[in-house]
Amino acid sequence: MGAQRGKDVLLKIEDGGGGFTTVAGLRARTISLNARTVDATDGDSAGRWRELLAGAGVKSAAVSGQGIFRDAASDALIREAFFEQAARRWRLIVPDFGVLEGAFLVAALEYAGEHEGEASFALSLASAGEVTFAAV
Repeated sequence: MGAQRGKDVLLKIEDGGGGFTTVAGLRARTISLNARTVDATDGDSAGRWRELLAGAGVKSAAVSGQGIFRDAASDALIREAFFEQAARRWRLIVPDFGVLEGAFLVAALEYAGEHEGEASFALSLASAGEVTFAAV
């Protein structure tokens, strides 16, 4: 994967009609993929080196982003997902890498604004089920 523009990373939320709405106004986004390991080391482990049990850990994904309000439709979908604490389908598009899609909960939603500046928001998503990956 070559160098990419950060603005090309897209975060989309399912709109309820079978489509996805792009979360508008995001200026920064972070996607973290994690896999916990399971230690299977025992007294017979070669040289007493740690052994990890392949495929046994719990996988998770976390997404965070911050930006400014620009689109009433995506703002409303995010707000509803937070207050309902409903797992919604999200699509994360990273150009020249792939598309991640799955159920996420809005774990945190923050609003901020300075007296002589724009109103902004920050959100954190936590995976709430299987996240699929498709290379592009």
